[in-house]
Amino acid sequence: MNRHGAIEITWAGGDHTFRLGLDEVEELEAATEMSIFLLYSSMVSASPFAKLKHYSETIRIGLIGGGMSPVDARLMVRRYVDIRPLVESVALAAVIIRAALERVHSNEVDTSSGEAETVEPNGSTSPSFEETPS
Repeated sequence: MNRHGAIEITWAGGDHTFRLGLDEVEELEAATEMSIFLLYSSMVSASPFAKLKHYSETIRIGLIGGGMSPVDARLMVRRYVDIRPLVESVALAAVIIRAALERVHSNEVDTSSGEAETVEPNGSTSPSFEETPS
């Protein structure tokens, strides 16, 4: 399976793979009615255009793109995003989109250019987002 844009993040009591491939990016843009570039910009700049739905949909669609079932992804978002303080989800959603924009790889070797490139096991130097529900 092509894992472009996949990122492994510790969140909600475990390690989860988040991925926004092209199909997921299109779904996210449709769900939020914003381009992924404007969405990312609004998240990292604390723009008044950023809404709760932008964060929850980014996380939900990212989980689905990472291989989680849509039902399980919705349940995770309800439990760890919708009923928790929003500030806990802001950085996570931005990291998921940034991984998609930068096309982070998880433990792959890219030979398309003729040069081998090995990436760190989790594909990121991002901080862990371990949260415990109240």
